Amino acid sequence: MEADSSAIEVKSLTKAFGKQLALREVDLQVKGGAFLTLFGPNGAGKTTLIKVLATLLRPTTGTVRICGLDLSEYSIRVRREIGLVSHQPLLYDDLTAYENLQFWGRMYDVHHLDERIHNLVAMVGLSSRLHDRVRTFSRGMQQRISIVRALIHNPSVILLDEPETGLDRYASSMLKEILQSLNAEGRTVVMTTHNLETGLEMGNEVAILAGGRVVYQESKRRLSLASLQEAYHRYTGATL
Repeated sequence: MEADSSAIEVKSLTKAFGKQLALREVDLQVKGGAFLTLFGPNGAGKTTLIKVLATLLRPTTGTVRICGLDLSEYSIRVRREIGLVSHQPLLYDDLTAYENLQFWGRMYDVHHLDERIHNLVAMVGLSSRLHDRVRTFSRGMQQRISIVRALIHNPSVILLDEPETGLDRYASSMLKEILQSLNAEGRTVVMTTHNLETGLEMGNEVAILAGGRVVYQESKRRLSLASLQEAYHRYTGATL
């Protein structure tokens, strides 16, 4: 994908759960190779938006295109373009890290799977624990393996829903390094977070979601932490 083309295009996206609207006419565009951090208070719709982008929820109305593919027509192909890291690591506790990654890799028919598993696990610093059961891992270690799971099929878009939740300082620092490295390779990253300082530091674009709408989107180069805090307070009424 060319760096100046759109990796994600969302137009007039609405998602309703019964009579409750979680997303309201969302418009969002993320260029290929961008790192967008998405902020917003609890209940703003961040997780719902990530789930729609990841094809886990169907939009009620509106259109979503990932890497040029319309979600409503090409959801299976879109899933091959996406890697998802969420609150839950989506790993089987009683399987080893290797067995988990082998399962996901086979599901995506990954070539040279054994080599890819070893290379990615080395990237996250867990080669020595590759054949240990996931239930013996700390939260931070599980999240690192979850990142490998999300990357096993070499997706071009990485979606993360508050991936730093519950991580200690070391694990958070490693997560930051991994994500910035992936973005430097040209992958598009969209990450939700409550931490304005970390989000501004990691991303090159920011957006604020409030009341189910994207109410603010700006390039990092035009922002300071103080101006982002001011915008967050102005659009959400909250202070972080």
